[in-house]
Order: sequence, then structure tokens, then C-alpha cells
Amino acid sequence: MKLRENGPGRTDATLTAPVAQCHAANLAVLPGGDIGCAWFGGTQEGVHDIRIWFSRLAPDGDTWSQPIALTGDPDRSEQNPVLFTAPDGVLWLLWTAQRAGRQDTAEVRSRRSADGGRTWDEPRVLLPADELGGVFIRQPVQVTAAGTWLLPAFRCITPATGTWSGGDDTSAVYASDDAGATWTRYDVPSSRGSVHMNVLPSDAGYVAFYRSRFADVIRTSTSPDGLKWTVPEPTQLPNNNSSIQATGLADGRIALVYNASSAADATHRRAGLYDEVDEHGALAGQERAAVAVDGGWDDREAFWGAPRAPLALATSADGGRTWHRHPDLARGEGTCLTNNSRDGLNKELSYPSIVQDDRGRVHVAFTHHRSSISHVRLDPDWPGWQETA
Repeated sequence: MKLRENGPGRTDATLTAPVAQCHAANLAVLPGGDIGCAWFGGTQEGVHDIRIWFSRLAPDGDTWSQPIALTGDPDRSEQNPVLFTAPDGVLWLLWTAQRAGRQDTAEVRSRRSADGGRTWDEPRVLLPADELGGVFIRQPVQVTAAGTWLLPAFRCITPATGTWSGGDDTSAVYASDDAGATWTRYDVPSSRGSVHMNVLPSDAGYVAFYRSRFADVIRTSTSPDGLKWTVPEPTQLPNNNSSIQATGLADGRIALVYNASSAADATHRRAGLYDEVDEHGALAGQERAAVAVDGGWDDREAFWGAPRAPLALATSADGGRTWHRHPDLARGEGTCLTNNSRDGLNKELSYPSIVQDDRGRVHVAFTHHRSSISHVRLDPDWPGWQETA
């Protein structure tokens, strides 16, 4: 949990909880200036002991606090935490809760803290599942100049036959004009397969970046008001059906962290994200065999198993139209044909989160082999800001 130097202008730390699996970190600057990190952990994603964990780092500190569990529903897998400081200074924790591997049963829940994350109120359901399926989140809330809260989400659609696989998921923005008491959904048109919508202010209003379920490229769309969106269009940046995240920097650039890989880099694929978890939220008892990729898959189906590495960093000075890639933050095998981190079988470097603090330092947190969360702090004088990959 202690920060350690890793070359000029860079420090690293490892965050762990007393569980086998850690995944899907989210960073935020907390009231008072601390950096908060939330993630989910337990036996394995989809198992009902998965819960949300939280740790913090003081602005002048060199050690992350001991993680504490903030949720504990024994009947659902609780995933994808998001931290959000509201305009009134109240810290919100948002997360998803689903039954077993059924993301189409997910609802969004919340807790609030009036003291910067030291104590919390009771959990409540913020966005319930509906007749179409579940609601999932991953990315930060944006607040417009008019005070509207924008929560990007994706709809996990229940298929007509079979179980959820992700290929039919679509994106939407949930908007609140009453400080999170009620929400109105604004669907992103023609967004099938474009998920993990990440909304940022731009010169033209707002820009969004999306993960692709089809493991091809990152997609993007724009909006004048954060409510009505253009159809997501492909960028030149690859995507492997794994999470991305972007943030606006103080100098006006956008910084994006992502895996620079896609299905084109895969030798094998897996049946689905939860192919090792049964319908009751228990491990199925054996690993599922991966299928060799021969280039003949249907590119309208969700693709699972593309390598989740390297962890790349890119910046854009023109609102996301062109990108400058910096040295990679982490390299490795990226093997994710199983979610099993208990036996060291998963080697992904994935699900990055990125924020900039008040001192201009950029913080990145990401999944390391689904067994821990890695934290990287890049100072303004990090040489990599001037280098290319």
C-alpha cells in the first residue's frame, strides 16, 4: 500500500484487499483533497461474495489506507463502483448489484457520505432493472453548467433466448435536476455494443468515448447539451472489449487510458464473461476451454478474451479527434481467457481509471491480474509526457 519511486516523476503502489480477486478500480479527488479509490473484490466476478472496497491517500501521504468493505449483499455480486463528489460537498458511492453472471438483472445502488467517505448512510436503489434488462455503470458523473447531473450508463439487455452475453447492450445518459432524487433516461441512438460511455466537456458541448463489445475500436460521439447524442462512430484507437477512461487535464488536453489491443490480437476467445459462474452465483467447478480464433467470428457478437494489455496512455489536444500516444504504463501478457485469479491464471492489466489532482499530478489505477489494484502517480515533470510510445 506504500508508494514507491519508479523512475523520474513516477511513483507506484499496490492496493490489496483480503480477498482473492480485485477488479474495476475507480479514482476520485475527495472533499479535502485526498485521492479515493474504490473497486470490487471477492472470490470471482459474479460470485455473491463480491463487494465494494474503499481506500484513500492523503495529498502528502505515502501510504494508502487499509481497505474497508462498503457493501455486503449476500445475494448479489456488487460491482463497478463510481465515486462522485456532488456540488454540495457530499460524496456519493454508486455501484451495480446483479444476480450471478446476469448483468441483465443489475440495478444501480448508492450510499452517501457527508464527511468525505469516513462514514456512510444506508444503501439504497438508485436505478432499478426494468423489463428490458439491467442498468450498469462504470464512468464518473458530470455536472453541467446549469446544474444537471449526467450519469452515463449502459443497458444490459435480456436476449430473446439464452443468457446475457453483452452484444445487445446499449448506452444512455441518466439526467437529474434534483440532486439525484429522480432521473430521466436519454438513450444514445444506434449504440448497440458501445458501452462504458465516458462523458467529458468539450468545445462543442460534450464528447463521449465508448468501449466496444465487438473488440475492434474505441468509439466516440458528441452532444450539445449532454442529453441528445450523435451516433457513436469509430476512432483509430483499438479496443478489446475492456474498459477505458478519459479525463480532462488542466492544460486543456484529454488524457485517455486503455488497452492498445483488439480481437485482431487474439489467438483464442471465450464463451462469455461469466462462463465459469453458474446461475446461482457459485463457481461452476472447472475452467471453460477457450476456442481458437480463426478469423471467422461474427463481428456483431460480443467478443470476449482479447488480450487486456498493454495499458496505454494517450492525450488529445483537439477534443479527441487525434491522439498522441505516450509510453505504456504497464506491459504484460494480458491473458484473460479465465477470470480465475486465485490460481494465477489471469494476467490482465485492465480497467483503468484516471484523475488529475489539484497539484497537477495524474493518478491512474488499474487491475493487475485480477488479484490487486495498481496505482501510478505521474508528476508534471514525468519525462513520458514529452515522449511517444
